[in-house]
Amino acid sequence: MDIHTNEYKIAALNENEGTLKAIEDAETKIAELTGKEITLIAYEKKQDGSEQQ
Repeated sequence: MDIHTNEYKIAALNENEGTLKAIEDAETKIAELTGKEITLIAYEKKQDGSEQQ
């Protein structure tokens, strides 16, 4: 997968408790499966594709 960081920004999920819980649950499950500490990062595609300064 080729992600161009100028096309994406970090998704602001801090006020969406359900989404954060789902990500935390996924991190826990992946860590159990792999035996490694996992951190998932959510990106969202920018509307205009402009580079963030």
